[in-house]
Amino acid sequence: MSEGLELVTNAEGETRAVGRRLAAFLRGGERIGLAGELGAGKTCLVRGVAEGLGIRPEVVRSPSFTLLAEYEGGRLPLYHIDLFRLAPGQADLEDLREILYGPGVCAIEWFDRLAEPLEDFLEIQLTFVGAEQRRLVAVGHGVGYHDMMGGLRELAGWG
Repeated sequence: MSEGLELVTNAEGETRAVGRRLAAFLRGGERIGLAGELGAGKTCLVRGVAEGLGIRPEVVRSPSFTLLAEYEGGRLPLYHIDLFRLAPGQADLEDLREILYGPGVCAIEWFDRLAEPLEDFLEIQLTFVGAEQRRLVAVGHGVGYHDMMGGLRELAGWG
């Protein structure tokens, strides 16, 4: 597990910019676990990732009712999973394993509701700071997230 990195965004556009920055480091097979209250910016961040992958951001919607949305047309497929409507532990990793550990990129909202913990993933916690401000805390778990964390450090002015 890497040391956590904190960023503060001042508007929705800045939160999307963080997602675009992350997308520059995606090669396929990555998992991004997103946590935060309703409205904290999880789907907004996923829109930025989509945009950075070359997917039209306006097609990205929270898949709360469908559980999974697949976006293609970019340089990598993006799988957007939202586990909000499931009770903690109710989301069976076995049912999602092919997607989670496949060649695309998975952004998982409410990832902590999976029955088994994820391994090798980037965790991003989003919290409200003000009406428009959000605090994002990113932690890389496992291997393969060093470059993404470096990109976020540059964005934060640390690198």
